[in-house]
This record gives sequence, C-alpha cells and structure tokens, in this order.
Amino acid sequence: MRKVIGLIALVLAGSLSTMAQTADNSMNRIEICKQNYHTLFGGEPLTGQGTDPEMMDILQKFIFGEVFQTGNLTLKQREMITCITLATMQTLPQLKAYAGAALNVGVTPEELREVMYLTAPFIGFPKMLNAVATVNEVLQERGISLPLEKQGTVTEETRHATGKAIQDRLYPGGIASVMEGLPGDMGKQVEQFLTDYFFGEIYSRGAIDLQTRELLGYCVLTTLEAESQLRSHYHGNLNVGNTPETLTAAVIQCLPYIGFPAAIKALSIIKEEYSRPVPAENNLVRLSKITVDSTQLQAYNAFLKEEIEASIRLEPGVLTLYATAEKEAPHKVTILEIYADRAAYESHLKTPHFQKYKQGTLSMVKELELVDVKPLIPGLKIK
Repeated sequence: MRKVIGLIALVLAGSLSTMAQTADNSMNRIEICKQNYHTLFGGEPLTGQGTDPEMMDILQKFIFGEVFQTGNLTLKQREMITCITLATMQTLPQLKAYAGAALNVGVTPEELREVMYLTAPFIGFPKMLNAVATVNEVLQERGISLPLEKQGTVTEETRHATGKAIQDRLYPGGIASVMEGLPGDMGKQVEQFLTDYFFGEIYSRGAIDLQTRELLGYCVLTTLEAESQLRSHYHGNLNVGNTPETLTAAVIQCLPYIGFPAAIKALSIIKEEYSRPVPAENNLVRLSKITVDSTQLQAYNAFLKEEIEASIRLEPGVLTLYATAEKEAPHKVTILEIYADRAAYESHLKTPHFQKYKQGTLSMVKELELVDVKPLIPGLKIK
C-alpha cells in the first residue's frame, strides 16, 4: 500500500510541473500536460509505466492538461494552493512531492513554511505539525538549513490590536456576535482567540501577504466543506482584493485533489454570493476629472471608448461609467463612475482592459482629479 501511495505522489508531482503553461490554440491537452509536468518536475508524464498506467494517464492529462489551463493563476499560486490542500487532507506523501514542485517554480522556503503554518487555525496544531515535518524533509534534502528566518511581526502587547485591524479589514461588519450565548459566557474568550491568535499571530506573519493568505484560507475551507465560513470568507477575499474569478479558479485548482462534491459545494457558494445584489449603500461613486492633451484627444477618446465598453460588458461590479466632455473645452473630460463596492473597484483596476487604457493614455493625460462623492438618492437607476 505504501508503494502505491508513493507512486501516486510521484505521478501527481510530475503532473504539477506543467501547470502554469499557457497553451496556444494549436496545442492539445497532451502537449500542454507534458510541458507543465516538465516545468514542475523535470521528468516526463504519460510514460505508460507502473502498476496503473491507465489511471495515471487520465490523472495527468486532466490535472496538467486541463485544470492548469483554467483561470489566470500563476504557477506559484497553483503550487501553494495544491500544497495547502494536501496538507489539509493530510495526504503527506503527495504533499512531499508537491512541496518539491513548489520550490521548483519559485515558491521560497519561507513562503512554503508559511503556507503550512497557515493551516493551524483551520485544522489544528497536530495536523499542521505533520505537514511542517513533511515540508522540512524536502527542505533538508535540498540542503536548506533549518530553522528558517523568523516571520512573526507581533508582540504580546501588539497581537490584539494587530489582529483586530486585520479582522476589521476583512470583515468590516464584525463577527463578534457569532459566539454569543455560549454557556458560561465563554464565547467572549473564543472571539478573543480568533482575534489575537488567528488574525493577530498567524495572518500578520511575513513571507506571504494578506491577500494570498485569505485566498489560501478559502482553499482550506473548500477542502473542509465549511459552508458558513466559505460564505463569510468569500467577502473577506473581496475586501482584501481577490476577485470572484480568482476564487473560482482557486477552487477548480483544488478539484482534482478533493473531488467534485466538495468543489461544487464551494463553487455554488461563490455563484450565490456573486449573484447576490450589493446594497446601494455600499456603492463606490466618484467623479474622474481629466484634462487631456488636446493634440492627442482623438487617440485618447478611442482608448476611453474601448475601456468603458469592455468594463460594462465584462464586469458586473461596474455599474456605471458615463463619460462627458465640456462643449467649449472638449479636452476636459468628466467621468461618473459607480461600482458595486470597493472590491469591485479594486478588481476593475486589475483588469487587462483598464491596464491597457491606463498605460496607453499615460502621455495623453495632463491632469487627473478623483473626487469621491455621496449619492443623495442611493440606488437611483440611470435610465
């Protein structure tokens, strides 16, 4: 049995190596699989060797030829997601293989260790220590001396304030009431544990940023099928800058390891929360006042038209982009911008069409003033 597990671990590791390759239209999933596998592990997949060559063929082509093409995750993101998923499931032989692949594609030893440490609040210290021991084996085999550099950022005096600041950023509405009503009023202690330990001591650590931690946390919750936490952490992810598209791709990255039922549960929650109307009070509304170089006005207007049309068509969180120019001074442009919320705005700034507009018009914009405004009648539709 141990030999079979080891074989699966090696095969999975090999299939990871091709994950981040972007295929052109002329490549089929077999070619993509081979590229990704080689990138991650340096070996060759689909060899037809071993005790179960048919299943290995199915596995490798699905993971590395199909799943790794889904979404815009980087190789580093994919390998960190895979490692934290395997650590959560305690499939340690596979974790060892994937930890090596993660290092091969640029995940640093410190980042990989932090991915393991992050599991502690979700699955408990014993399972976290199992995962850390497995990763440490890989590090020592690579000649990396332990312990690694410390990444803690808080003291006994600052852990609570730091944790509360992170908690408030992720969940500005607060989650203090969740533990109300426990016998002995011990819910207050649990709430403080959450603030001081979970957010104060774990989420504040270095090596990986808060945005990455919250995305990886979502993958742990997906693996655990923790429905209520998946809903709250969906919004926590948006509040820290992850997009619904990134969350969806991350869950799909987990799918080959956790199976369809758990993945579909998480994807259904993303779909429900994504489709839920955002209260008008949460809208971000602003006026962008732009002075354009008059000699480049025609080119600027072309960039602006393309960007606005793409934003309205592709981004549900972009509610209004209404551009106007002064009649007597057409180089003075004002845009009314309405976004579902700040997360939608942050997501908008990262889109390819906005980046194309931003970079393409750098030399054309002489002045830019952003004025945040408050609607007098929130939610009023523009006919």
